[in-house]
Amino acid sequence: MEARINPMADAVAMKSLKHIIAAGRALDDSTLPKATQELVKIRASQINGCSGCLDMHIKEAAAAGEDPVRLALVAAWREATVYTDAERAALEVTEQGTRIADAAGGVSDEAWANAAKYFDEAQLSALVIGIAVINTFNRLNVITQQPAGHYVVGQH
Repeated sequence: MEARINPMADAVAMKSLKHIIAAGRALDDSTLPKATQELVKIRASQINGCSGCLDMHIKEAAAAGEDPVRLALVAAWREATVYTDAERAALEVTEQGTRIADAAGGVSDEAWANAAKYFDEAQLSALVIGIAVINTFNRLNVITQQPAGHYVVGQH
């Protein structure tokens, strides 16, 4: 596959991307667990079919010490026994927040209340921002058909 365009080569696109990247990096200062953040990015990217983001976030999570079994089972997290209740709650909010068009009303009150049992308000804010940012990157990559498989840990 060859990319339709290289957004990094256009000045206006790059200026916009710098802000989106900065929004994602701001989450490094949050108390939302890093493992949860990566699982969220992986699950949203699976739903959206974003191979570039999957390539990046699976490799980054593995390099950070994430268990390969947990990485392999993200798509089937409901049936897998390797995730905490907090991670499950975050993954449910991720799925509902990513599939807004498919779910009347977006994230259900039940899913939100369940997540609120495990995460404080600041962590919930980080979760929502993280979901929004990864969905933005997924859409950029899928629309422009960015190829995957060549990401090197720490590249971005």
